[in-house]
Amino acid sequence: MKAKKHFAFFDEGSKKEIRRATLKAVAIPGYQVPFASREMPIARGWGTGGLQLTLSLIGKTDVLKVIDQGADESVNAVSIKKLVQETTGVQLTDQTEEADLIQSRHRIPETPMTKDQILVLQVPMPEPLRPVEAREYMTKRMHAEDDYSGAWLMLFEQIVKYGKTATAADHPVYVNGRYVMAPSPIPRFDNPRMHHSEALILLGAGREKKIYAVPPYTKVESLAFEDYPFAVESFEGKECRLCGSAHVFLDELVDSETGETVYQCNDTSYCMEQLNSKEKAEVESSYA
Repeated sequence: MKAKKHFAFFDEGSKKEIRRATLKAVAIPGYQVPFASREMPIARGWGTGGLQLTLSLIGKTDVLKVIDQGADESVNAVSIKKLVQETTGVQLTDQTEEADLIQSRHRIPETPMTKDQILVLQVPMPEPLRPVEAREYMTKRMHAEDDYSGAWLMLFEQIVKYGKTATAADHPVYVNGRYVMAPSPIPRFDNPRMHHSEALILLGAGREKKIYAVPPYTKVESLAFEDYPFAVESFEGKECRLCGSAHVFLDELVDSETGETVYQCNDTSYCMEQLNSKEKAEVESSYA
């Protein structure tokens, strides 16, 4: 006798528990809600937290997009898409604007998201105070008492040592003027995209068993001092070698043949859209 598979891998009780934690996270922006992280057919540390959120929320008519550091075709992204599609039968897409649910590792898409979309971010370390306090009960007390001196001290030490804040990624943010939150290891370039985002942003850490959220139109500020303001990565004077886009997050590459340093869009889907629209415009202008 063959057992009938559950839709979206989990049984309904498991999905209900994850949804309840998600609702609490949405109700208290930036607060880390504990949940019973399940065993998954992928190793912890490879997106189990984000995947559990996706599987608990996805419906039969939803369209899913999964990206890994900007790429739709990386091993991690493809594996997650296969698992979700085989257990749900949902439609997959590479186009950000076509997706209802977007699961991402380490990037927020370049294409602005809308109020009808949900962004799920995979998080390896949800606790922004962990570098200064190893004990979980102490970090929980610090959050309760609004004591974030440790986070400010980390930034101050970076300024003393390097002359600027040196967080390459996962720069802590204040959410709704109350909780300091780890925005997942997204580059500093993506932090401003969280501020007053139209889309609901959910963050899941499977190994650490935490879910937290940034609801739509929520105030999100990157931690910074008045005399050392927050600044994103600068790509001034640089553009993508393929599509010519500027003012986007670029990967720095070295041409193996010439040794020349070149730049390319990190978001591969966005880059392809720009290339396709440019080719379409050239064809239309030639016919005109």
